Amino acid sequence: MRASVLVRAGEIRLEERPVPQPKADEVLVQVRAVGVCGSDVHFYRDGHLGDWIVEEPLVLGHESGGVIVAVGSDVNASRIGERVSIEPQHPSTSSTETLRGDYNLDPHMEFYAVPGTDGAFQEYVTIQSHFAHALPDNVSDWAAAMLEPLSVAVATARKAGFQAGDRVLVTGAGPVGLAVAQVARASGATEIIVTDISEGRRESALRFGATRVLDPRSDAAEIDALGVDSFVDASGATPAIQSGIRALRAGGRAVLVGMGSGDIPLPLSTIQNKELTITGVFRYANTWPTAIALAASGRVDLDAMVTGTFPLDQTREALESTADPSTIKSVVEPFK
Repeated sequence: MRASVLVRAGEIRLEERPVPQPKADEVLVQVRAVGVCGSDVHFYRDGHLGDWIVEEPLVLGHESGGVIVAVGSDVNASRIGERVSIEPQHPSTSSTETLRGDYNLDPHMEFYAVPGTDGAFQEYVTIQSHFAHALPDNVSDWAAAMLEPLSVAVATARKAGFQAGDRVLVTGAGPVGLAVAQVARASGATEIIVTDISEGRRESALRFGATRVLDPRSDAAEIDALGVDSFVDASGATPAIQSGIRALRAGGRAVLVGMGSGDIPLPLSTIQNKELTITGVFRYANTWPTAIALAASGRVDLDAMVTGTFPLDQTREALESTADPSTIKSVVEPFK
């Protein structure tokens, strides 16, 4: 099979590799679509992301879907031919975190496209059978891949406690921010304010759930005075996090999703005096059934977020396409 491999920062090479063989509890998936994530871009450009450093060749890509073409000895062969979305993680079955249901926090996690575990920019991958989620016919291959960022949004919504009638602020109108806005709308939020420094991305937000958009540079005072029920940062930008916290009502909830600087100053007196709840989101757990239901029902539109598709031998171009502010989501299609 063909695999698109990150050899070192800035260098992608197309290689021939053996098709992986599924273990007893795994399935072999022919990959039909892979979304390009910001973490892929960081690894490609910089050779590292936070504490993760690319020290040997790595296949990127963790947002993927495809068709089961073979199964391990413990998996029912009736699953062959099934269209699936891949939850790209393999946690330990015995860690404290997994046993209490927080398997996304397992310190021994093997996760697609993180150094040590190859991802899905290749023609075939294996995954444990229970993390290959069956899809209804009306969920496309593109959407199958994008159920991964939608799962981040679902995990975020649960942390933020979105409810009917809520007022929500989302900072950052990239793919995750737009997915969060759509989930907030599906959850019954009546006012969804999205901020971004890019005019084009603000316009996109109005198509994907936002009821109002603001420019964090020119509308800073208005943002500070919003008094929203919940705030989600999907930008990782320090000023956005600080202003979003100030924009919360007393007793409000902040969920930090975007990856930015390791350490930033926070408005501690505001957090204390308003008794704010601030938490983070690290991937997801038990989110795929909800994400599939949202996509299949039309409550969330994933296909419309795809702004470009690329064959496997143009993975580098797909990664670089994210530099264009008009790009929402680029998708690699290994068999196109």
